[in-house]
Amino acid sequence: MVTDPIADFLTRVRNAQMANHRIVEIPASNLKKRITEILYEKGYILKYKFEEDKKQGIIKIALKYDATTKLPAIQSLERISRPGLRTYAKPDEFKRVKNGLGIAIISTSKGVMTDKEAKMQNVGGEVLCNIY
Repeated sequence: MVTDPIADFLTRVRNAQMANHRIVEIPASNLKKRITEILYEKGYILKYKFEEDKKQGIIKIALKYDATTKLPAIQSLERISRPGLRTYAKPDEFKRVKNGLGIAIISTSKGVMTDKEAKMQNVGGEVLCNIY
């Protein structure tokens, strides 16, 4: 049993990129599905697919690499709020990730979204992770 499923999600993606895998499989949940959709919308992954199985389902993510340098599109995945130390922020307290080049994923009362979307909707929430 995994005590922090979001950290497990980020670690699986990070490890797959370090090993230059094209596809990574992750156990599904609604929160992980939404994080995957955000990564796709922002261009950090090529594509994704949600597959149902007898248990909870699987998320298959096709990782994105630079064509010339073979470097992964995601340079850094950092878990901010964790089960032992939750981190919450108001819209005016969001810190910029890599001077605005990266994104922070926020869990708000209006759903999971990026820091820029949360700031536009003027909602705060739990800062799940930073991605650059």
